[in-house]
Amino acid sequence: MRLRTALCLLFVLYALPTAAMAKASRAIWTWEAESYAMVEDPAVAEEAVAYLKSQHIDTVYLYADAYRGRNLIVEQPQLYQAFIERLHRQRMKVYALLGSAYLNTENYVLPSHRTEAEAMFRRVVEYNAAVPQAARFDGVNLDIEPHILDEWNDDTRERLLVGFLDMSDALMRIKREYKATLLVGPAIPFWLDGIELEWKGRVRPVSEHAIDTYDYVALMDYRDRAEGRDSILSHAADEIAYANRVDKKVVIGLEVSSNDIDKVTFDEEGPKVFEREVRKVEKALRGEPSFAGFAIHHYRAYRRWAARDWPDL
Repeated sequence: MRLRTALCLLFVLYALPTAAMAKASRAIWTWEAESYAMVEDPAVAEEAVAYLKSQHIDTVYLYADAYRGRNLIVEQPQLYQAFIERLHRQRMKVYALLGSAYLNTENYVLPSHRTEAEAMFRRVVEYNAAVPQAARFDGVNLDIEPHILDEWNDDTRERLLVGFLDMSDALMRIKREYKATLLVGPAIPFWLDGIELEWKGRVRPVSEHAIDTYDYVALMDYRDRAEGRDSILSHAADEIAYANRVDKKVVIGLEVSSNDIDKVTFDEEGPKVFEREVRKVEKALRGEPSFAGFAIHHYRAYRRWAARDWPDL
């Protein structure tokens, strides 16, 4: 009888449609102005949380550094505390988003800016150590991209990428120093798996060095179709496979903001096509231990994009 019951249960689970299964996590990058507005204004926070819940977004990458002469996580940490507690009450996670065009943080990969990178990260770790569990960040997402430096070219890229890895190593040492439990990972472009360099005596693709160093990576896998050549799945394959081997996680980053190159964004395709392609990716990766869901770039663009008058397909 027990065997028959178990077999029936397995049949029911197998027969469930994909939509009935638990959906993969969805995060969203939320930049300076929008993050500060949510943190400072309870009315903005309430509306934003309700909207995110309606869109099945369960994780917010919330900017947590200086902006326009202020640094709220230092000057008014109680504002972050209240907002993070609000999100946690809604069973949502919050990652501190570190990296900023406003601060030109791409420079943080340079040795001359290492102390700034460490101070940025240390502020978040110290905030977490000072507040109750319910108000702590669940993780950190670093968006510090050496390839946007003016000096990036074929002759300098290896030096700059070593600088990125050295910075990464320094930040993870700080995490260990504080015995912090928050998950830490960078946003990295999918093409780093095509660049090999020597670091710490090992010649490996940069993507593998990054996966080894961090708890997870958010792969900026910016394409507008799931399958085939030059697709979301094809560009994520190496990172997913390697992260499986070393017990790390990969979040698949997707773009919805406008871009001159159509294939890197769902800006022109719209939400229905986005959902169709996301379902394909989710179905293909559901059994991969390293697959940790999606991250969408970015909150302001997403709201404008989702609100447009899209034709029925």
